Amino acid sequence: MLTGLEDITTATVVMVVLAGLAAGWIDAVVGGGGLLQLPVILMVPGITPVQALATNKMGSIFGTTTSAVTYARRVHPDLKTALPMAVVALGGSFGGAVVATLLPAEVIKPVIVLALIGVAIFTAAKPQLGRDAGLRYEGRQHVAVAMLIGLVIGFYDGLLGPGTGTFLVISLVAILGYNFLQGSAKAKIVNLATNLGAIAFFWPSGHILLGLGLLLGVANMIGGYVGARMAVRRGSGFIRIVFLVVVFVLIAKLGYDLIIEWS
Repeated sequence: MLTGLEDITTATVVMVVLAGLAAGWIDAVVGGGGLLQLPVILMVPGITPVQALATNKMGSIFGTTTSAVTYARRVHPDLKTALPMAVVALGGSFGGAVVATLLPAEVIKPVIVLALIGVAIFTAAKPQLGRDAGLRYEGRQHVAVAMLIGLVIGFYDGLLGPGTGTFLVISLVAILGYNFLQGSAKAKIVNLATNLGAIAFFWPSGHILLGLGLLLGVANMIGGYVGARMAVRRGSGFIRIVFLVVVFVLIAKLGYDLIIEWS
């Protein structure tokens, strides 16, 4: 298995580490770290888009594991909802990874941009959203809705990836009624499962560049630990602000990509 470090320059290594640190921090707070990490991975000489996506998952799983454990120890999220949601998300991510090798990602980028614009408007227009928990649905219905969310977003994570944590957080807050802190805590558990699902396909198929993935993983772990502790300490208001910033940057980045592709 190639390491992905054979022809990489020192400058690119530094960029990969810095992107991994920043991505780990962003993912721990609200998700969306792939916005920074994936474009940097694509700068590695000779790497293919599928290899970049697969290696991004390899690196990200270290950060999501670190932040998920940190949240679990400090926030104590409800696992009766989070674990079933994570299980179906893992399956959805595996399916998305399979499709990622067959379907050009560009065909669904416009839909993602429109979805993010809707999320930004919705969140900005409701300043009280996510400050306090007011759970919707009860019992099995609550878990069933959570599992449906996990399946859909898990599939997206395996297919593309960037913004997965962001979509998980806003779904848990806006649809299920969690506050931003609890939503972020559960999102990390589900995001860990989606990364596992994608890796379960990408690893045997030989798409992961191991050395590059481990380098990203160490950086993600550090960023994820710092980000999760900061989110827990500062609470839902802080997470909401970071969430909106990340959503607007995601819109700008994906929108710019579309303009370049269409020009």
